Amino acid sequence: MKCDRKDFVLYAVTDRSWLNGKTLTEQVREALEGGATFIQLREKNLDEETFLEEAKEIQKLCREYQVPFVINDNVKIAEEIGADGVHVGQKDMEAEDVRKRLGPDKIIGVSAQTVEQAKKAEQHGADYLGVGAVFPTGSKADATEVSHEVLKEICRAVRIPVIAIGGISRKNVMELKGSGICGVAVISAIFASRDIRTAAAELKKSVEEMIKE
Repeated sequence: MKCDRKDFVLYAVTDRSWLNGKTLTEQVREALEGGATFIQLREKNLDEETFLEEAKEIQKLCREYQVPFVINDNVKIAEEIGADGVHVGQKDMEAEDVRKRLGPDKIIGVSAQTVEQAKKAEQHGADYLGVGAVFPTGSKADATEVSHEVLKEICRAVRIPVIAIGGISRKNVMELKGSGICGVAVISAIFASRDIRTAAAELKKSVEEMIKE
């Protein structure tokens, strides 16, 4: 599955910190109903078997909504269930090696903080870049902040889609206007909300407004 720039408008990254009595699958369904255009399953602390079952469930849901579904870091599980792709960080497997394992048709996303990292990821076969943190964020303790100037430079330096990540909310998303990104990746802006469906719908509307040239 290859994706279009419009698939990256509202890229939702899961986090089980805010389940509030719901299952992660229920929360993802609400995000999709609200208009999430891409789902990344991110699990740092689940055992492999539970992660695998959860990945299968969420994959089924994403297929129902015809939205791309990628796994964060875990190339083995992405390969095992035939996920649409995988997202890797700078400390994970190289995009080039992921491509060799998953083949030409899978989506590979790479996190980048510098123009150099962005260009290298593109050369090594990445389909898109996640750049951040563009605002201070509580979701990732070691997130390096990327200035809006560097974000613009990265967008100008590569041909593949760039999404901004880190501390993005409806309140600050318009500050990214004119940067060249084609969407935003969010965690708490959707999943920490009491009404996930509405949070996703409202944020998507704001992002569409922001990316209009």
